[in-house]
Amino acid sequence: MPRPQLHPRTKVFWLRRRVPADLVATVGRKEVTLSLGTKDPAEAKRRFADELAKLEARWAALRQGSRSLTEIEAHGLAHEVHDWWLQKHQSNPSEQGFWRTDLAHKLWAALAAADAQTLLDDFLHGSIDPDRQSVREMKAWCEQTAERLLETRGLIVDEVGRVRLAKAVSAAVQRASLALSRYAQGEFDGTPVMASTQAPSLARSNEQKAISFEDLVKGWSAEKHPAQKTLYEWKRVVGQFAAFLGHEDATRVTPDDVIRWKEALIAKGLSPKTISDGKLVAVRTILQWGAENRRLASNPAERVSMNVKRKAAEAIRGFNDEEAAIVLQAALNEANPVLRWVPWLCAYSGARVSEVCQLRREDVRQIEGIWCMRFDPEAGPLKTASSERAVPLHQAVLDSGFLEFVQSVVRGPLFADLRPDKFGKRGGTGTKVLGRWVRGLGLTDERLAPNHSWRHRVKTLGRRYGLALDIVNAITGHGTRTVADQYGEFEMAALHRELMKIPALAPSLLQ
Repeated sequence: MPRPQLHPRTKVFWLRRRVPADLVATVGRKEVTLSLGTKDPAEAKRRFADELAKLEARWAALRQGSRSLTEIEAHGLAHEVHDWWLQKHQSNPSEQGFWRTDLAHKLWAALAAADAQTLLDDFLHGSIDPDRQSVREMKAWCEQTAERLLETRGLIVDEVGRVRLAKAVSAAVQRASLALSRYAQGEFDGTPVMASTQAPSLARSNEQKAISFEDLVKGWSAEKHPAQKTLYEWKRVVGQFAAFLGHEDATRVTPDDVIRWKEALIAKGLSPKTISDGKLVAVRTILQWGAENRRLASNPAERVSMNVKRKAAEAIRGFNDEEAAIVLQAALNEANPVLRWVPWLCAYSGARVSEVCQLRREDVRQIEGIWCMRFDPEAGPLKTASSERAVPLHQAVLDSGFLEFVQSVVRGPLFADLRPDKFGKRGGTGTKVLGRWVRGLGLTDERLAPNHSWRHRVKTLGRRYGLALDIVNAITGHGTRTVADQYGEFEMAALHRELMKIPALAPSLLQ
């Protein structure tokens, strides 16, 4: 019998279900996971039953394949939008300002030639008629809401059906908004409120109130436990988004708002990768958490993306043998422990610089009789769950005298001179120090990342010398790619065997 599963760290209940084999290709994944947003067992069971029923209905719809919707079916699907809109604004109906009941009839009217010319003039002169802008925003919202309704039910609908559903959504919101207009005047079902002996019967249990971006970030953070640096940066980005909008209410955000923000970032000259990975991902993830946990009706940033295709000449590459030799040879002559040992450890393990910089004396030890370095979250933050691991020390590192250096440290951090940053990471400081040093060696190719290129190099060497891919991923701390990779253990002897297939750089290069 399927039942809610308790997350061992957050203690929040989740739904986890395997996707039926015949739907894996359509769904695009083998398992569905969904937070139930509660720690209460009884509430979790209720929500689990509801979500499981929806999930099964979506799978049944997917098996039916593409279809259309009749107008009656579309209005039936859209009815919940009517109820939700009333609940959302019932306490203060006069404050509903998004939906213009006087403009609703224009949403699906054919665009006249004169209107098309006016739109062109608006674009050329930078002026926008407020009514036309409202019509465009309302129509876009209806289309996005219709897409959300179809997605939650797993319905694959043709274009005719999608248009019918979007029109049904607009009709539902129009009816609800007209009712709200009456409520604002004190009339309920056509009867003045003063003539009634009791308050109108309006469901308040599911009323959606305004919710701030700050509250969404707090909720997401409490559940996901992100790295301190990630939380700091994402709070800053969400704050920038709120400042752009001019308000803090996440329930008022529309897809057009997100698109306008993206366009503003482009106009500022930010790179596509910065906009996509540094800005949109943060806002999209926070709003998605709000949607999944019933704080928001939907995620307005869900379909907003940024093309970040990079040219081949711009892609980061690994150090080649000659470049690696320049760095490692220079390191041999350094007295600073960071410059002396971090490049060597990265070169023969593919570890991240931030991981190596926070190693402690106790993290270098024998496991199964093999000298290893252990990347432990107690030493400092790690990027992902798969980053916590033990990696064998390559013989080239041992021959270079690394154990003697370790034994010279009484206790604590191996690179104690690196001061932790405000997130408790020594890697931030180490990255800057090593980056300037490597560039100073004459390696100025912008495709080389002074620190991250070691990870690329180890992957290249893994292919060159035929290392098992799953073991290379285990060594570098990359996540598993398939369910099969999660079976069994990665014994240290196996990791050491594969790592030692990579030969030490030829002595002729290290001169």
